Amino acid sequence: MQIAIGSDHRGYGMKLKLTELLAELGHTVSDEGTHSTESCDYPDISSAVARKVSSGEADRGILICGTGIGMAITANKFRGVRATTCPDEITAEVCRRHNDVNVLCLSGDLLGESRLGNLVRVWLETEFEGGRHARRLEKIAEIERNWC
Repeated sequence: MQIAIGSDHRGYGMKLKLTELLAELGHTVSDEGTHSTESCDYPDISSAVARKVSSGEADRGILICGTGIGMAITANKFRGVRATTCPDEITAEVCRRHNDVNVLCLSGDLLGESRLGNLVRVWLETEFEGGRHARRLEKIAEIERNWC
């Protein structure tokens, strides 16, 4: 799977660890920044990742900032992107099964490293259920087509 990853300065360390994990799991990773712990603006990074997912250049995206919230808000401005914060494995599973979330937003400050690997694995391996959930996602896509 092609995964675009990005973080602001607060998520930089976690991004480095995740990039290694994703490569170990056999995924191709595109690092969209930042490349240091120097302060930067999260909308720039989130936009770069979301643009790749929206265009189909990446299958999925992972974003990390202090809480994950700002990254999710920005990423969701892009057509076809379904981004959400995920604090635990249960949320990671359900957001994939029911919402086909294609951009995972993580907290660099609040999520412990011990759970990080398992949370990301669950998110990557969980399939979208379709069915009634597909009907709902089509309604979201219609809103994007008509209002965005």
